[in-house]
Amino acid sequence: MKLNFLLLSLVEFPLSLCAQISEINKTNILFIQADQHRYDCTGFSGRGLVKTPNIDKLAEEGVVFKNSYSCIPTSCPARQCLLSGQWPEKHRGLWNYDITLPVTPFEGPIWTAKLSEEDIRMGYVGKWHVSDRKTPKDFGFDDYVDEWSYNGWRKENKLPDYVWGDERWAMGGYDPVRKEQSRTHWLAQHVIDLIKKYNAEGKAWHIRFDTSDPHLPCYPLREFLDMYDKNSIQEWGNFRDDLKGKPYIQRQQIYNWELENVSWEMWQGYLQRYFANITQLDDAIGMVINVLKELGIYDNTVIVYTSDHGDAGGCHNMVDKHYVMYEEEVHVPLVMKIPGVKHHVVNEFVNNQLDMAAFMCDFYQLDYQTQGESLMPLIKNEAVNWRKYAFSNYNGQQFGLFVQRMVRDSRMKYVWNLTDVDELYDLEKDPWELHNLIYDKEYKQELTRLRKALYEDLKRRKDPLIRQDAAKRQLIDNVKL
Repeated sequence: MKLNFLLLSLVEFPLSLCAQISEINKTNILFIQADQHRYDCTGFSGRGLVKTPNIDKLAEEGVVFKNSYSCIPTSCPARQCLLSGQWPEKHRGLWNYDITLPVTPFEGPIWTAKLSEEDIRMGYVGKWHVSDRKTPKDFGFDDYVDEWSYNGWRKENKLPDYVWGDERWAMGGYDPVRKEQSRTHWLAQHVIDLIKKYNAEGKAWHIRFDTSDPHLPCYPLREFLDMYDKNSIQEWGNFRDDLKGKPYIQRQQIYNWELENVSWEMWQGYLQRYFANITQLDDAIGMVINVLKELGIYDNTVIVYTSDHGDAGGCHNMVDKHYVMYEEEVHVPLVMKIPGVKHHVVNEFVNNQLDMAAFMCDFYQLDYQTQGESLMPLIKNEAVNWRKYAFSNYNGQQFGLFVQRMVRDSRMKYVWNLTDVDELYDLEKDPWELHNLIYDKEYKQELTRLRKALYEDLKRRKDPLIRQDAAKRQLIDNVKL
C-alpha cells in the first residue's frame, strides 16, 4: 500500500500500521508549517475565536496534541531545531539571523540530508528562514519554490498592491486580488504541482510547505476579512496587565513597539486581520486536501498541522513574540490525521520541533540522533514514563539580548530570567498569567521543585548556561533575588 504523508508545518501508528509503512520507498510526506499561529486561534481548541474548518476536520479524524510547545518562540532557531532535532544551544542558531546582532550561520547537521540519501524525491515550497547562505537544496531537497518569488510573480502580472489598514498602528490591511492570486493559494498550488509531479514519476516523496501566514503584517483577502466583525472581538483577560513585579524588559517592550497609548480598538483591527489570515490559510490547506481526494490518496495520507511559535496579538498589550514565555507565544497547534488511527487527544507535553524531528527519524529509520523524543508512543497510546514538563528557551533578539529558560507542568509555570526577576504562575488560578508569584511564600515548595526540574533537564541536554556555578546557585540553592 502506498502511504502518503501530509505534515502541515505547523505520528505514531499502531504496530500493524508501522509495519505496513516501514518501507521508505512506499512513503510520501508533505510537511507544512505555519508561522506565528497560536494554539487558541484554532477551531478545535474550543475557544471559538477563529474559523478553521479544514484543520478542525483533521482534528476530528486524527490525533490532537493538546500541549505542544515551541522549543524556542523565534522563527529561525525554531525552524533550525525542526531540521536538526537539536536545541538552539547545540545547533548554535540562537536567534534570527536577519535582525540586530549577527549569529553563527546554521550548517546542520540535519536529518533531511540523511533522508535525501534514500530513493525519495524531496521538495520545499514557501518560507525558508533557516539560513541566509544556503537554500533547502543544500539540505537535501531536490526542488525549491522560494516564497519571495511570489512577489516577483505578482509584479510581473501587474497585480495591485496590498492596501494598508486605517489605523495608525495597523500592522497590515487587506489584499485586493482574487483568491488564486493570493500568496497562500499561490503557494498551495505549487505544492499541488509537486505532489502531482512526484506522483506521476512513481517516486516516493517528501515535500515541505512553509508559509509566512499568519505572521504580521496580515493582508487577508476581503472574502475572509468580512467573516469577522472586529467590534465583536472581546478584550483579552490580560490586555490591561500592568506588568508590575515582572521583568523590566516586558515593560520596555511596550515602549519599543510604541504601544503605550494604544486602545483595545486598535487591537480589534489587528486581530480581525490575524483571524482572517488564519482562515485564509485554512482554506488553502483545504485546497490541497481536495486534490488529495481527487487523486484518490486522501484516505491513505497522513496529514499534520503545526506552527513554529505563537503571537501575542494584544495579550499583555504586546505584539509579535520575544522576551516573554507567555502561553500565547509558546503554545502551538499540532494535529495529525493518520490512517488507521482513531481520533484521540494527547495531553502529554510535547517539545514541538524536537519531538517531531525525533519521530521523523524513527519513522524513516534514519541513523541520526536528536534531542527529542519520538511521538510514536503517544500516537499509539503507549506512552510510558513520558516527560512531565514542557520546556522552552529564549536567547535574545530584536532590541537586545535577554536569556530565559521556561518549564511548566499541568498547573505551574516557572521562567528563569538570568539577569532579572524570575516568573512563577499558577495556571489553574491565573490562566492569563497576570500575577507573578515568585516571592509568594505559599509557592516556595513549587518554585524549588520547578527550578530543580529545569536544572536537571538543562544538565541532561548540556545547555551551556549551567556550566557556570551561578546557575546552580540560582536553580538548586535558590540564591536568586
